[in-house]
Amino acid sequence: MKTLITLTSLIAIAILVASSAYTVDETEQVFITEFGKPVGTPINADPDKNEAGLHFKKPFIQQVNRIEKRLLEWDGPATEMPTRDKLYITVDNFARWRISDPKTYFEKIRDERSALSRLNDIIGSETRNVIAAHDLIEVIRSEKDRKPERDEALSAANSNLGILPPIQYGRSVLNDQILKASQPKVRSWGIELLDVRFKRINYKAGVIEKIYARMSSERLQIADRFRSEGAGEAAKIIGRKERDLLSIESGAYRKEQEIKGRADAEATGIYATAYSSSPTAADFYQFTKTLETYQKTLGKDSTVILTSDSDLFRLFKSIGKPATP
Repeated sequence: MKTLITLTSLIAIAILVASSAYTVDETEQVFITEFGKPVGTPINADPDKNEAGLHFKKPFIQQVNRIEKRLLEWDGPATEMPTRDKLYITVDNFARWRISDPKTYFEKIRDERSALSRLNDIIGSETRNVIAAHDLIEVIRSEKDRKPERDEALSAANSNLGILPPIQYGRSVLNDQILKASQPKVRSWGIELLDVRFKRINYKAGVIEKIYARMSSERLQIADRFRSEGAGEAAKIIGRKERDLLSIESGAYRKEQEIKGRADAEATGIYATAYSSSPTAADFYQFTKTLETYQKTLGKDSTVILTSDSDLFRLFKSIGKPATP
């Protein structure tokens, strides 16, 4: 009988100890509820104190509630929203958060699934507000002091194409604005929002085609500019070539005429000297010149009417007569 009582006592003590003792892991924070209401202070909630280990509670009437202590991830859905310059983009961002007040978190949210749903609403709303208040260039460029790379072809063309407008903030500042606007709203749920970042930013499907068309138009403008400059340079080269060619031809023609003039003068001088050497030479010169005139003016089908005292007819009168010795 004593053995049965002792065994029963040991079992009761074991059940009592098992229902009152619990362990706390380093990765979690714990608070006790009594009849559904939180009592006492959370255990292992202070990041500066390590309260992990064995702890005790009132058996049966108190319950252990375990809350994650580590950093948690929020990965929001990609959402379409307009920028201030009326361009629709798809924004996908993410955040890191932790449970800073387990009691408040348990009373208002209860579980992580509900917390993520609340974060979707708050961070998504603040993201839309910030995006709508800034131009697209503010979202794309990370920092305002960063100098964008520019195509060498654009620089060589002295074109305004490819020059991005100046920005005031940059994507990192927009991240901070979303974070600061969201933190007070989630703090009332016992949540501390640590960081918010853009993960991906895409154009809307219809906008992408317009962007590609604008890029193609810019490249065509650059090509037309290069063609125009090339045509201008070609016209200059052709103009110089024609000017130089005319100058060369003019100089060559002048030199040719000078040579011909000197040659004609020398020939005339030789003829004059030869044909003026004697009366017979002079008559022979006149005779040959008259024959050349006949050859140039009289053809096979020519009809000529001459008077009997014509100088041109003079040689025809002597045809058939013996030459004077």
